[in-house]
Amino acid sequence: MPESNLGFLRQDGRKGIRNYVLVIYTVECASHVAMEIARSEPDTHVIGFPGCYDNAYAIRLMLALARHPNAGAVLAVGLGCEYTQPAMIAEAVRNSGRPAEWFYIQESGGTTASIAKGKAAVQAMRKAISASVPRVPVTLADLTIGSECGGSDGTSGLAGNPVTGRFFDFLVDAGGTAIFEETVEMIGLRETMINRAATPEAAIQLSHAYDKAVRYCQSVKQYSISPGNFAGGLTTIEEKSMGAFSKSGSRPIQGVIRVSERPPRPGLWLLDSVPDDHFMQFGYTNPNDSEGVLDLISAGAQIVIFVTGRGSVIGSPVAPLVKLTGNSRTFERMRDDMDFDAGRVLTGEISLDGAAAELRDLIVRIAAGAQTRPEQLGHREFFIPYKHQDTPGLEAGCHA
Repeated sequence: MPESNLGFLRQDGRKGIRNYVLVIYTVECASHVAMEIARSEPDTHVIGFPGCYDNAYAIRLMLALARHPNAGAVLAVGLGCEYTQPAMIAEAVRNSGRPAEWFYIQESGGTTASIAKGKAAVQAMRKAISASVPRVPVTLADLTIGSECGGSDGTSGLAGNPVTGRFFDFLVDAGGTAIFEETVEMIGLRETMINRAATPEAAIQLSHAYDKAVRYCQSVKQYSISPGNFAGGLTTIEEKSMGAFSKSGSRPIQGVIRVSERPPRPGLWLLDSVPDDHFMQFGYTNPNDSEGVLDLISAGAQIVIFVTGRGSVIGSPVAPLVKLTGNSRTFERMRDDMDFDAGRVLTGEISLDGAAAELRDLIVRIAAGAQTRPEQLGHREFFIPYKHQDTPGLEAGCHA
């Protein structure tokens, strides 16, 4: 990457490619005020958790996002009745070297007064971080990139995911960090996964993650394959799994991380987002694509590649989402929403390596400030559900 590509240096040494002010609401009752605070404010994103009661998974996720390398400052907004405490979120953010403010709507005069108070805080923090955050060169070695599938069809496994996987090879070889997830879309590939382990310890982690995903799918009596996948030409979960796994590329898998956990070193990592065995619940492990994307961002991904064959219109807060499709018809039909056409590999217009190199160049431009299609359209979808997953070593407490 050119030396002119400048990022934002955080106190923990990580480098952001954006310098957002993040508005966090701590209960659904505060969501409208938070959204109105951010409305028309440049470089200001919103996330939040709707639940009134404690959920350690959600708290860890919000803490990770609040201290993400792309977040420069945080305003935490609560109603005043909920379990999650905005003051403690703000304290954790300040301890990370970022400015942070918080307030309760009940103590600030209600909707109108709180919106005015919040906007003033956001504007002051944005001014502060635009002047005070050091700018430093960013290379591929400084980047953590995540990858997610959604709206898959037959071209996803034939072109979209393989191009992403080859780019991941380039990224890892350059000293960067790549994260892929969706273990429930790797059913049938146990030995294939384990054979890619970088170490015996990584092999054990991959084995446990795979076996847990199988148990989960069996317990909820469904696998991660949908009517839209069937309509797109996929026939079985095993077939979908082979295509989904190809987005990991070919480099050794260093190990398994969990939601809100950063990879301890560069390389290729698998993110386990499946709820733990003793916290079984009904439904898919990721209720929708927006949660899976947010899980990757919570692990520190400054950019996420979203592979979709049939098409998708989501974006994400905190980190840019790159829309890649292996279906050239989808690219033409949804050109306003798509960033990259990997379907050209299937027509012979470009080689797999050539497409991956083009994707690398696009990632470099985005890291330098170029906006993705979802960013241009204002898409910032997110979803933080009630979910249960232990993450040893990460703090759980932003509650009373």
